[in-house]
Amino acid sequence: MIYMADTADIKALKELYDFFPLEGVTTNPTILKQSGMKLSVAIDEVSKIVGDGMMHVQVMSSTSDEIVKEAKKYKTYFDLGDNFYAKIPVFPEGFKAMRILKDAGIKVTATAIFTQQQALVAAKAGADFVAPYVSRLDNISSHGIEVVRDIARNMDEYKLDTKVLAASFKTVDQIYRVSMNGSHSATISPDLLMQLIKHPMTDISIAQFEKDGADLYDIEF
Repeated sequence: MIYMADTADIKALKELYDFFPLEGVTTNPTILKQSGMKLSVAIDEVSKIVGDGMMHVQVMSSTSDEIVKEAKKYKTYFDLGDNFYAKIPVFPEGFKAMRILKDAGIKVTATAIFTQQQALVAAKAGADFVAPYVSRLDNISSHGIEVVRDIARNMDEYKLDTKVLAASFKTVDQIYRVSMNGSHSATISPDLLMQLIKHPMTDISIAQFEKDGADLYDIEF
């Protein structure tokens, strides 16, 4: 499982990167708005923390030509090299841009996915990652986990190199279930990433270890 942080919160990212085995960060216009930073500042600050990890930056353009120009500009402007992924929503001009960018050697993350077919078309267009929205599907009485499962199954059955990047979570249970249904990766908010590794029985166990071993560990270091 590839874990990524879905945020531009610099304080939270610094804390997470201090211990959590993250492999990248994903951003979008909504995340930038929440951070209160402009794109030029946010991506620059985030990339300093991410280092050699992946940076997924969403485009805003609506035509394929402009999407391509925008993606190429971000890759050079932020000097991200092969760590840069252009996040492109799945709509006709987006699919067209995906193929052009892949031919140009730029990696692509297809986003705003709500169906198995959207993901499959994006994969065929060359997307490196496809990002289905789990909670947003659940919110409209659909089945986010099942959609992730079907997409992951397609990637395997058709021997496609595209990875499933499950997104949009409200609970740790959703993350557990996508990991058990074939998702290769997940992008998760800082709050849920912290909850992911917590359990009250772990806290109790650690407290017991400290109590039992207090007078037994006699080797100085």
